[in-house]
Amino acid sequence: MKQFERFGDSSVKVGGFVPIRMMAFAINAAIEGSAGSPPRNRATIRHRVVLKATTDIIRFLTVPHSNSSSVRDRLEQILSRLNDRRSEERTFVRLYAESARSEADASDRRRQTGASLGPLDGKIVSIKDLFDVAGEPTLAGSVIRRDAPPAAADALIVTRLRAAGAVIVGKTHMTEFAFTAVGLNPHYPVPGNATDESLIPGGSSSGAGVSVAEGTCDIAIGSDTGGSIRIPAALNGIVGFKPTASRIPLDGAFPLSPALDSIGPLARTVADCAMADAVMAGERPTPLAARPIAGLRIGVPDGRLLDDLSPEVADAFAASLDRLARSGAAIVGCQIDDLIQRLREATRIGSIAGLEASRIHADWLKDDDAPVDARVKEPLRRRLTVPDTAIAALLDTRRALAVEMGERLSPYDLVALPTTPIAAVPIASVATDDAEYDHVEGLLLRNCQVANQFDLDAITLPMPGLTRPAGLMLMGRNGTDRALLAVALSVEPLLQDR
Repeated sequence: MKQFERFGDSSVKVGGFVPIRMMAFAINAAIEGSAGSPPRNRATIRHRVVLKATTDIIRFLTVPHSNSSSVRDRLEQILSRLNDRRSEERTFVRLYAESARSEADASDRRRQTGASLGPLDGKIVSIKDLFDVAGEPTLAGSVIRRDAPPAAADALIVTRLRAAGAVIVGKTHMTEFAFTAVGLNPHYPVPGNATDESLIPGGSSSGAGVSVAEGTCDIAIGSDTGGSIRIPAALNGIVGFKPTASRIPLDGAFPLSPALDSIGPLARTVADCAMADAVMAGERPTPLAARPIAGLRIGVPDGRLLDDLSPEVADAFAASLDRLARSGAAIVGCQIDDLIQRLREATRIGSIAGLEASRIHADWLKDDDAPVDARVKEPLRRRLTVPDTAIAALLDTRRALAVEMGERLSPYDLVALPTTPIAAVPIASVATDDAEYDHVEGLLLRNCQVANQFDLDAITLPMPGLTRPAGLMLMGRNGTDRALLAVALSVEPLLQDR
């Protein structure tokens, strides 16, 4: 049970280990039932059944259960777990224990008097370390901002979450200035993947993904400029939603790339993501009706976005499409490689994120001794030489191509892709090998960044039958956020392991 020590036993009090015994019986039954299969198939069946049972055990022991007596009780369970590991904390950079207790107590009082603020009331929420909280500097994962002036007010999305009754438990770790996607930050410990601490968590919202998957919050709020919500969500086996960029205001969020930045939720369910999205967008979080899968026309891009898939991800993606087809969706090929290539040619002067970030960080980029991750500092410094006029022209090209992409995708209800071509790799494989780091990061970003570059919305859902989590990404045209979430509500149960 050593692999479960991080989670502890304080998150849920259960009577004995009956649930674990029942899972053990299920494992034995499945293994015995595979006896007639070929040896290779028997090994695969055993491995997948054990993985599924292990995942169920972890979730049972770590996820705050809805039958807890109060929000305060659930919060205390989480705070107790975090206190037990405080000397080696890697998921949260800051906790708001006392204010969270006050928010939890207020939620409990509203519940007792029938004065609930809505479905988010009492949900325990973590926020990425780039959102302003009044009275403290916003670090954005960087040590050079420790002496920055304190924020005068909460970020707008934090204000909206609090007004909806959310309990803000703390700020989560992130990669420095949200610029990298693997999940490593040289100034802080790496939040190991929730399924295996030796694996990368994905970034840049690394702590956000882990906090949801390990059960130290119900919902996490992250940012997504090239996949920074969807990558950690996929690698940790949870749901992550990137809305249309203009949907949720960026006020009080430390920027990376104003043209591409978007704010969104990570959670265990599509319903929780939809609820948090509505609140942050300033809408009333009414229940979302699932849209039937039958009759949907789902485009699958031919070409480069399906290259270099790991065999396991390729198999899971094919199985996911098969389940969609069996449920009545039409799976059809679509062509977008030419638009991707045109944007690639336009960004030979530098990525949009890198170019815009070089302007945001111009003050310290001229300081050779600035204590900033070299994987951030060096690319941004090179972009300082690009003229502002060239950046403006690139952004014009990007806007025109986004319009073309919207037109190209109009025959489809949505587009489906693997969120990432690979699952999480060992931290040790990328920590000191720059070439391998660059290779892995390129793969993690490749599919996700299409939604940012072409101003689309996208959601990742866990795919079934994997030894390491990976996601199915569904993308919709600009402004179709609620329609995409409605489809995802129907797709979600379809992808669950059977």
